Amino acid sequence: MMQDSHTGAIGRASYLAPSELPGAGQHPDKMQGHWVLARVGKRVLRPGGIELTWQMLDTLAIGPQDRVVEFAPGLGVTAKMVLQKHPRAYWGVEREPSAAHQLQQRFAGPSTQIVQASAEQSGLPDACASVVYSEALLSMQTPQQKNRIVAEACRLLAAGGRYGIHELCLLPNDIPDSLRQEIQAAMSRDIHVGVQPLCRDEWIRLFRQNGLKVTWSGEAPMHLLEPRRLLQDEGLMGSLRIAFRVATRPELGSRFRSMRRLFAQYGEHLGAISLVGEREQVIA
Repeated sequence: MMQDSHTGAIGRASYLAPSELPGAGQHPDKMQGHWVLARVGKRVLRPGGIELTWQMLDTLAIGPQDRVVEFAPGLGVTAKMVLQKHPRAYWGVEREPSAAHQLQQRFAGPSTQIVQASAEQSGLPDACASVVYSEALLSMQTPQQKNRIVAEACRLLAAGGRYGIHELCLLPNDIPDSLRQEIQAAMSRDIHVGVQPLCRDEWIRLFRQNGLKVTWSGEAPMHLLEPRRLLQDEGLMGSLRIAFRVATRPELGSRFRSMRRLFAQYGEHLGAISLVGEREQVIA
């Protein structure tokens, strides 16, 4: 279970006004789903919720000696949690220009750097990090992009470094291809971004193919928009803020409800997974 200090860290997370979020000026009907959720006040945009994020971070055991790279920090919720551990250095690699700008404004410091770049080509030096992690990133990529991003993480890791992910997971492991394709198509259509999650064994295989030894795994239900998870992730005031915006902003509310129906429709086949692996060898 989450410790009280964990919950408190989220309670103190900075709040961004809708005008400060990526996608400003874009109609909600055309906006990617995660930015729609951010606009209604959803801050924890992770499939397994804040508890699975904390489990991953506890396993990564980040401390003052670590040099950390986060791919796609987005709103900076996990970045804030990591920076409270006072790592020796932190790089946030964010492709979205407005998100990168907000992160620079919030987290500027002598040991913190926000890099506007893609996770596939961060531009950071070889073996510069002892920890690399990302959340809700790989599930939105093609198989080729997944491999390139994991390979980039391995390039950045020094020998013995740790890599963590927190992603969507298809259930069960032997899910029929026809159902997999149906879920991918429905989610991509509704969320307005390509969604290609893997099964548990496939996520583990992705690690092993890139020279990573899986040292820990955790799983959770994908209850991103369910009331109980909202309370756990966002707190009472955050949940009330979401409910108010869903009720008073029809253009946002319709997208929110559509995503919630979609997640419920495929609920028995959608989960969340987190893996931590150790880099054992240099990847050519």
